[in-house]
Amino acid sequence: MDKICCFLAGPSLTVGKGKNSKGQTRISYGFSLLKGSADHPIEDYHVAKFIFTRDQELGLFAVFDGHLGDTVPAHLQKHLFANILEEEEFWTHPETAIRRAYEKTDLEILSHSRDLGRGGSTAVTAILVNGTKLWVANVGDSRAVLAKRGKVIQMSTDHEPNSERESIETKGGFVTNMPGDCARVNGQLAVSRAFGDKNLKTLISSNPDVQVQDTNSETELLIVASDGLWKILTRL
Repeated sequence: MDKICCFLAGPSLTVGKGKNSKGQTRISYGFSLLKGSADHPIEDYHVAKFIFTRDQELGLFAVFDGHLGDTVPAHLQKHLFANILEEEEFWTHPETAIRRAYEKTDLEILSHSRDLGRGGSTAVTAILVNGTKLWVANVGDSRAVLAKRGKVIQMSTDHEPNSERESIETKGGFVTNMPGDCARVNGQLAVSRAFGDKNLKTLISSNPDVQVQDTNSETELLIVASDGLWKILTRL
């Protein structure tokens, strides 16, 4: 893999480069933020950086798409990757560690709802280990796609109310499909999984879908973005 892109929802492009333990440049990355037409401030946060820990090079990339305020995605930006890497099992069973950290972080958010508010956030996170193994996890409708050998691989699963209607209704909720609007949980939330959203937590979860791919010279590009990109573009 030689490039990673991180897109959020002014028109600026920030770029960086990852280096291995010998200081050699290996992977370039960039991200761009663009506020949409909504009359509230941008509620999206991101992570795009390389770190070295335990003699391992980790590329950390994420998009957190907030709703009803920016406090939850801001919390995710500061704490989610830290919680993942605090899990000792990350080095032996990454998927287990990622799932546990997602749950732990959501519980932190819910327990501090008085300070963080009633809003929530989707999340898509990507961890590139030594340039050879890519772990992607997501809740909500932010998305990651990978280009490999000239083909596009979807690395995330969109969690939309209609796709998880049965689970929502079994828990006592409902899904609305009003004309001119998207499907919503209890007429409110347009995703069926998210961090936060305390008033809907009995109906939705923060349990992520997790996927893994080997990466090598045939891996061309990873794009991580909120639905502000995917629901507008029909073709990359």
